[in-house]
Amino acid sequence: MSPSRPASEAVDRDTSARIERYVRLLSTQLQNLRERLYPPEAQKSFTRVFSTQDVSRLLNVPESTLRTLTLEGKGPLPEINGGGRRQYTLAHLAALRTFLAEARPDEALHLDPRRRPGEKLQVLSASNFKGGSGKTSTSLHLAHYLAIQGLRVLCIDLDPQASLTTTFGVQPEFDIGENETIYAALRYDRDRRPLSEVIRPTYFLGIDLVPGNLEVQDFEFDTAMALRDRVRDGHGLFFERLHSALAEVEDRYDVVVLDTPPSLGYVSLTALYAATGLIITTAAAMLDVASVNQYLLMIMDITGVLADSGAPALQHDFTKFLLTRYDPNDLPSKTVSGLLRSLFGDDVLLNEAYQSTAVQAAGLAKKSLYELEPGSVGRDALKRALESQDAVNGEIFKLIRTAWGRPS
Repeated sequence: MSPSRPASEAVDRDTSARIERYVRLLSTQLQNLRERLYPPEAQKSFTRVFSTQDVSRLLNVPESTLRTLTLEGKGPLPEINGGGRRQYTLAHLAALRTFLAEARPDEALHLDPRRRPGEKLQVLSASNFKGGSGKTSTSLHLAHYLAIQGLRVLCIDLDPQASLTTTFGVQPEFDIGENETIYAALRYDRDRRPLSEVIRPTYFLGIDLVPGNLEVQDFEFDTAMALRDRVRDGHGLFFERLHSALAEVEDRYDVVVLDTPPSLGYVSLTALYAATGLIITTAAAMLDVASVNQYLLMIMDITGVLADSGAPALQHDFTKFLLTRYDPNDLPSKTVSGLLRSLFGDDVLLNEAYQSTAVQAAGLAKKSLYELEPGSVGRDALKRALESQDAVNGEIFKLIRTAWGRPS
């Protein structure tokens, strides 16, 4: 029989205490990391500037026109860097859109693409119940792209893990108080708040955020109780509540981007029913495709049950598959792409989101590719990754314009 260990050497079997210590250490380290990344106020900011060539491409306006405007002192004047080159901030770009749209009414729809009267709010949901499919990266890059194009975007983080919230420089443990997430607008009791009260501006001009944290998970438990108790409060059943909340603020935005959790619970279902467009993300691997099949089966079964109980049919302006983590030089990636395209045809987005060291570097810095400064990663790697993201997001933007009834 082995001798008993002294108390000081006894194995620590209190897992709860150990997890509490892990949380304390990790939360403190994450806060310290943020303070190092975003000094002096530990707030994230958008520091990228756009060259004359960038602005010419984004607005489809000749560089000579931009130079003439500057020389004549018309419109927003760009900054001049140390090398004597003109550079535009995101605020300059937005002001220039407005100026040119007023000066050129025939081109106003392109220069200022915000939705017009009669065009409905577009609510886009990146969806899949498998973690690692690229939902958050897709949501972030799409939101940044659309804001750069001149749209007013609201991001809603429906994932208790709050990854999208974190990428906007908001630390869930420190920066979000009780009842300050999307849960506040979905809950069933007297503490429910209008969505407008939990929207916060972000550092990225044109994007507002409704943050998430672990509190969002409470909607799963509350809904089970509300269904049991047959709660009716004027804001609808669980699958209607996000749509109802969005109605309060729809005049303020052109597009809402929903980042959903890796599950198919009540939170994901309210996103599915609120969405006008569905982007099903899947990594270019056969196991991920098999998981997507299970996800689709679950949607079919659950929505079928809801329809039998009187819920409306699940309808979207478009439903598209997006291949993520795609490597054009990898045979398995090509095989998965070929399989999905042979099965679903045009329901698969023409462009894929490439796997890249630039994407990994951006994720490590809690940024999108649109925020990376030249020189932060290899020039060629960044160029290829940006071309891939621009192609994907441009394709989705075209779907939005089609849903608005605009010419392609």
